[in-house]
Amino acid sequence: MDFELNEEQRLFQRTMRQFVDKEIVPVASDWEREGRYPAEIVEGFARLGLFGVTVPERYGGLDLDRVSFALVFEEISRGWMGVAGVLGSHSLSTWMIARYGTEEQREAYLPALATGERRTGIALTEPGAGTDLQGIRTRAVREGGEYVIHGTKTWITNARHADPLPVLVKTSVTEPAHKGMSVLLVDADRGFTISRDLPKLGYKGTETCEVVLDGVRVPASALLGGVEGRGMQQVLSALELGRINIAARAVGVSQSAYEAALAYAKERNAFGRPIAEFQAIQLKLADMATEIQAARLMTYWAARRSEAGAVNAEAAMAKYFASEVAVRTTMEAMRVHGGYGYSQEFVVERLYRDAPLMAIGEGTNDVQRIVIARALVSGDAKVGW
Repeated sequence: MDFELNEEQRLFQRTMRQFVDKEIVPVASDWEREGRYPAEIVEGFARLGLFGVTVPERYGGLDLDRVSFALVFEEISRGWMGVAGVLGSHSLSTWMIARYGTEEQREAYLPALATGERRTGIALTEPGAGTDLQGIRTRAVREGGEYVIHGTKTWITNARHADPLPVLVKTSVTEPAHKGMSVLLVDADRGFTISRDLPKLGYKGTETCEVVLDGVRVPASALLGGVEGRGMQQVLSALELGRINIAARAVGVSQSAYEAALAYAKERNAFGRPIAEFQAIQLKLADMATEIQAARLMTYWAARRSEAGAVNAEAAMAKYFASEVAVRTTMEAMRVHGGYGYSQEFVVERLYRDAPLMAIGEGTNDVQRIVIARALVSGDAKVGW
């Protein structure tokens, strides 16, 4: 049983760490406060080939192993979780196209998506349907050689830059509902509109939008995989990978909070000595370090397991645990900082605002617990080796 990264993964981690420390950490807090889009960071992602992390090599991508995939999001989120969203939604979409797309769709989209020349996202959530994706109301009606789409999607990352935007729609009204759902690849020039940007507590740096598709027409060839009724299966399998992405982001945020708390505890004096010498602070640091390492190991474990096939329960466990650790760790880091932790002059304030998203996004943690429990009861998952 090996708990170490291999040499290739260590080299990749070093490369990511150097990029984050040089290009992201120095600007993250200022750019977040300014509401500035991180165009220069996005260009850096392209230079490193990160838009191709889930694209097969034959289409120009990196086709990373899953642990390296997790390392990408851990390291970026250590610097600024908001900009990880630029790659997160893109990577799920490219993986879905690579896994389920027709050969024509792969050849048409993946080479440009791998370089960042084109970017993408994924449009699932609606104002009245988030956790319950089977409750979406966006419809696509076949008219000759086209589909006509009517509906609204919300909380869409990369919406302003998505080309194509995979959209989950209902192509037929049938029971059970998931059998009537499909994914359509909607090119940017097809006329979907951005109705508004959603104001957020954290997760800034990347746009999060509401998208309106009012009579948008796409060719029948835009149907992902070329067969109707497969959309729910395609989306859910992508979300398993997405949960590893979220777990890794949570580890990165937690690591940053811990490092900030440790450094501050060594520098801050009270009653004539550094507060790191007080047992109350030491206990907080010990708890933080232990939980972060447990979350990291669980995330890498789920990532490795995902290479062998479906890992619904394992990915849910990693996402659930790591995101809860992020919420606790950022709060404790703020406590270590005392009043300064509440100030925008210190990074923990931003980390504290970013952390809750991981407990909500990609399926709330209550949903993750249900997924885990059902897998245990059915025998699809177990505790132990």
